[in-house]
Amino acid sequence: MVYKLNFDAAIFSRMKKSGMRAIIRNERGEVMAGMSAIGPRIETSEEAELLACRRSLEFVVDASFTSIMIEGDNTNFMQAISSNVTNFSFLDHVVDDIRHLMASLQWVKISKIRRGGNKVVHVLAQHARNLDSDLYWLEDSPPPALEALYQDLLLL
Repeated sequence: MVYKLNFDAAIFSRMKKSGMRAIIRNERGEVMAGMSAIGPRIETSEEAELLACRRSLEFVVDASFTSIMIEGDNTNFMQAISSNVTNFSFLDHVVDDIRHLMASLQWVKISKIRRGGNKVVHVLAQHARNLDSDLYWLEDSPPPALEALYQDLLLL
């Protein structure tokens, strides 16, 4: 069975932290797992997206998912992780970590989606702003994103 991973990041400059979130769903759109986590202070959206993807893939591996379609809304970033070309940016070590995590899975497909298609994890961003510790949901829908999940299911 192939699962879909959506992830996103948010930068909370005034609070000197970031938020990372992920949602893993089956082919019927049902939530298999979710994460809303606190990240370090980050300066750029590219750095935030890369760190959120790495953290999300660590979550995928830890939760024992093996076949994943990764969906993200940043075109440059999605191209960077799907390419075999050496990345010479200041974040090349994070790209390498992501590629290593993807190589540990049985099957991976990378897909760029429009920002509106990442609505559920975007809603979880607002939730991450007020967290004191990371939250994980297994086979349960994250309460802060119930409305967005419901709207997504209506579109299926």
